Amino acid sequence: MTVDLENSVNRSSRANGKLPRTLGLWSSVAIVVGITIGSGIFRTPAGVAQRVPDPLVMLLLWVVGGAVTLCGALSLGELAAALPETGGLYAYLREGWGRPAAFLFGWSELVLIRANALGGIAVVFGEYLLRSIGVDPVENYVVARSLSAAAIVFAAAVNIRGASLGAFIVGIATWAKFAALAMLALAAFTLGGSHGASVANLTTGTGAPLALGSMGLAVVSILWAYDGWADLSFASGEVKDPQRNLPRAIIFGTIAIIGIYLAANVAYLYVNPVSTVAQSRLVAADTMLALFGRPGVVLVSMFVMISSFSSLNGSMLASPRIFFAMADDGLFFQTIAKVHPRFKTPYVAILLAAVLGAALVLSRSFESLTDTFVLAIWPFYALGVAAIYRLRRLRPDLERPYRAIGYPIVPAIFVVSVVAFVINSLVHEPMSTGITFALIALGVPVYAISFARAPRASAKM
Repeated sequence: MTVDLENSVNRSSRANGKLPRTLGLWSSVAIVVGITIGSGIFRTPAGVAQRVPDPLVMLLLWVVGGAVTLCGALSLGELAAALPETGGLYAYLREGWGRPAAFLFGWSELVLIRANALGGIAVVFGEYLLRSIGVDPVENYVVARSLSAAAIVFAAAVNIRGASLGAFIVGIATWAKFAALAMLALAAFTLGGSHGASVANLTTGTGAPLALGSMGLAVVSILWAYDGWADLSFASGEVKDPQRNLPRAIIFGTIAIIGIYLAANVAYLYVNPVSTVAQSRLVAADTMLALFGRPGVVLVSMFVMISSFSSLNGSMLASPRIFFAMADDGLFFQTIAKVHPRFKTPYVAILLAAVLGAALVLSRSFESLTDTFVLAIWPFYALGVAAIYRLRRLRPDLERPYRAIGYPIVPAIFVVSVVAFVINSLVHEPMSTGITFALIALGVPVYAISFARAPRASAKM
């Protein structure tokens, strides 16, 4: 796309109350990496080690989680290129399975998914902020959660100001935290030997028995760390040359994340026995403490704060576009579709996401926030990927600049994997899982009563 054409498209978008395309390839890759590398890699290893007290099996599960995520990214890229619309996954569900399925996803985003995601990311920001100044976040719970809520509010303000500003912050922080993880891994492998690290830590477990159900629950935590690979699709309507850039950004970003996650986990386990990792809520800080003492804790805590805020900011950039797209389709209140007259951003949707996220971060534990998020959104990822089969049959003439690599096997691996871990969660944690799906199911009568007959609307200024 030439500069003149791009400017013409953006001017037309502004004139019609639509969102202009301002995000290039590297901004898009940065959003994928920036949203994904947030709180998970710095917080979830403890929960995984508690459920799987064997370092080799633990690392294997991180590989499995990465492989499942890559299958999803390779598949979703086809839909992103064929349907480069604001709302991303929402649009794929609508085109593949109809308006009811799309509404149910949007409803879940409203009552469960996004608020829990923002809360889970912000919790880590608040905890590491206190740790960086030598304050125990457990003993100062209220202060930590207040800081987390404030971070959500600030991220909302940045993204109301403009998508380019939000993407710029994500881009700068993305490479900083990617470098920080690489530095942590390099320091562990080069200096760890003189600070008690041992290769034996990578092969020696606690001797506790391993249960298949516990490994399945550990995968849920791991998928929280990998989540974010699909969030760029929510802002598809603002990506330049989307048919080329969307699948590239999603796939390249996911591959980079898998590599750095495996390096980080090997570093954690090389420096700390798996029993220590299991008790370490702030494993990156404890690893740096073992290597460099208190200065290392401060340094890594600063990087984790940057990492989690970048992810928070990126999530705030992408996810409110779902509410925007729903309102544009007549499946949500039209107020949500308003575009700010000056900044050209869906400011009402951003404010709504911020209010819900701040409310939950003040009331729920990190584990509850993240587990609820994964169990609520990943079935919709599977349904979205499964739409590839349906759309290839119903709309064979749909332009597909990118076709899913490994079709039909790769999409099937992703769908089957998601079904398996959902069933495992229903069996081993029936109460919390049942409540999550009950809240999602409440969207069915809401749709039937309020939106089933609603005509498609258009977004207004």
